[in-house]
Amino acid sequence: MVISAFGAQLEAGHKKKLIQSRLERIPEKRLGLNAAEVNNINSEEHKVTVIDKEMKMVLEKPKMEIIDLDVYYSKFLALNHINMKIMANNVTALIGPSGCGKSTFIRAINRMNDMIKDCRYIGKIILDGEDICCRGIDVTALRRKIGMVFQKSNPFPKTIFDNVAYGLRINGLVKSKAELTERVEQSLRDAALWDEVKDVLRKNAFDLSGGQQQRLCIARALAIKPEIILMDEPASALDPISTAKIEELIYHLKKQYTIVIVTHNMQQAARVSDYTGFFLLGELIEFGETNQIFTNPEDKRTEDYITGRFG
Repeated sequence: MVISAFGAQLEAGHKKKLIQSRLERIPEKRLGLNAAEVNNINSEEHKVTVIDKEMKMVLEKPKMEIIDLDVYYSKFLALNHINMKIMANNVTALIGPSGCGKSTFIRAINRMNDMIKDCRYIGKIILDGEDICCRGIDVTALRRKIGMVFQKSNPFPKTIFDNVAYGLRINGLVKSKAELTERVEQSLRDAALWDEVKDVLRKNAFDLSGGQQQRLCIARALAIKPEIILMDEPASALDPISTAKIEELIYHLKKQYTIVIVTHNMQQAARVSDYTGFFLLGELIEFGETNQIFTNPEDKRTEDYITGRFG
């Protein structure tokens, strides 16, 4: 882990001071321990392990940071004071009941809410050090950096090849037919679809199965080489076999991309994500590592939701 390696490099005196200061600042419930258990920790190495989770997001540089974000539709407050760090090359899952603000949140990330009349933002969304909420930001360039895959697969009424090639062509991202062909093939391979369609690339995309169409849409998003991929319930309309393929694909894609996924499926969030955020009534109730959220949530509302008491 990043923190353990960091701690191992500290001199003994600095290490002890770091542990002491962190333990003083972190409430016992945040550590998953009661006061007696904290007092019984004698090993410095054990103490470093305990604070690993708290230190990890401090030392790792986030790909994106959301700071005090409010989103309004006219006078209606849809998102209230959202703060979150989205870590690079990780999967962040957003969970919560319908209408809680999950989709509004991911659409804010790539400014798709701009298309809705009277939608406005207060706060900051920092991508690689730049506030993308600022006026004058090139929204088209932003959306090339942040790809989007929707709940319902939406292939264009074109061939399989032309669906993947579309973004490359309109953005002028390739200089030759050979480069175009190579990029299309690589995108289909990255979406785990190449072996299934390599002999029928001129076939209409609508002839594919639902699961194949969704992976085609993922390939289309990957073709322009985004840095972040947003997925709004990408497997909710798919059968279990297709869902498993999408989940396996997400696991492999995070090696190259930062992924944010909205899901109503608690098991799916637990399987595919590294971090999880729980939304309720437009607020981010709790955010942290997925294992902690599902096994030791800090907020009673989070526990009630993931155990099925509401939602």
